[in-house]
Amino acid sequence: MTAALRFDPIRLPEKCEQLRKEVRAFLAEEIAAGTFDPHQPNREDTDAPEFSRRVGAKGWLGMTWPKKYGGQERSFLERYVVTEEMRVANAPTRRFFVADRQSGPVLLKYAPEHIKMEILPRICRGEVCFAIGMSEPNSGSDLFAAKTRATKTDGGYHINGTKIWTSSAHIADYMIAIFRTSPPTKENRRHGLTQFLVKMKQPGIKVNPIGQITGQYEFNEVVFTDHFIPDDHVLGEVDGAWKQATSELAYERSGPERFLETYYVLTELVRAVGPNPDTRSAEGIGRLVAQLHTMRRMSVSVAGMLEAGKEPVVEASIVKDIGTVWEQQLPHRVRDLAAFVEETATNRETLERQLDFAIKTAPKLTIQGGTTEVLRGIIARGLGLR
Repeated sequence: MTAALRFDPIRLPEKCEQLRKEVRAFLAEEIAAGTFDPHQPNREDTDAPEFSRRVGAKGWLGMTWPKKYGGQERSFLERYVVTEEMRVANAPTRRFFVADRQSGPVLLKYAPEHIKMEILPRICRGEVCFAIGMSEPNSGSDLFAAKTRATKTDGGYHINGTKIWTSSAHIADYMIAIFRTSPPTKENRRHGLTQFLVKMKQPGIKVNPIGQITGQYEFNEVVFTDHFIPDDHVLGEVDGAWKQATSELAYERSGPERFLETYYVLTELVRAVGPNPDTRSAEGIGRLVAQLHTMRRMSVSVAGMLEAGKEPVVEASIVKDIGTVWEQQLPHRVRDLAAFVEETATNRETLERQLDFAIKTAPKLTIQGGTTEVLRGIIARGLGLR
């Protein structure tokens, strides 16, 4: 093995449980005010700018960041609790989530000071939205096959090429993207990629929506045509972005959002079967809850590693792989169990509506954030198996 695989058992401290109560109370108020419906995962109001600002005002964005940039200097475990509660409640987090989860940490680590001071406080206030520019046509989740070109010119770079499956690019203010600045070498196919901060509402960028079977428009194709990016928007090492991207993906792949995206159908099933389920339903729900608990413990463990300053790339990839396969299969398992739910169940119609949406959205889950095949390659390499 080239890496020691660890999932240390971690218990959330009391301050996390107190924070959980605060987040639940806030979300209950938002639901009561009609901001969103937790039983409606296919709603169109997933972009909620005012909700984003209210979350920022609570101090729940950029929680782990230095106070000089608007952060709270709180722990990754506390941030985990906020993320978990937002996801379980089906809160409209689209506008701020990527910026808080991974784009902000990238800027903290690699951006010039003036950019940190300009953008990070705005993320903490819930004012800006970020997209991630990684995948490209004909390369899938193989980041090192990227061909979108950044050509050096006076004062910066000209960008030409296409990114695809870019979540939220249609509403994003910024994108952190990887472009090719020089060819790969025979010795290292990862060489030649550089990370950039892209300001989205600028000439030379066209965003084309990609419709989904659910009827939603979350993904996009982003086409760059001689788009200019100044030198001070280069993030980190020129030609060395592969090291940065690998670290970034530990943030993207390990959180509770990687196994809770279709969680609502499980809670709706529990409501439908009621307090006295038959043996088949009880056994089926028990298995699902046991699996969920295991994944949660693994995810919390990764949060603890991030808190300790580690880069648990392999562990994060395992959480993402197991989690997205589980949440992709969950609607089908719930549908099988729901066949035995009484027709008179008060939430039968809600459960059917949720299942219809979850089954349609499930195919994307093992693709977004890195395909299952690529993740398993990363895991195998980290364990010295390839």
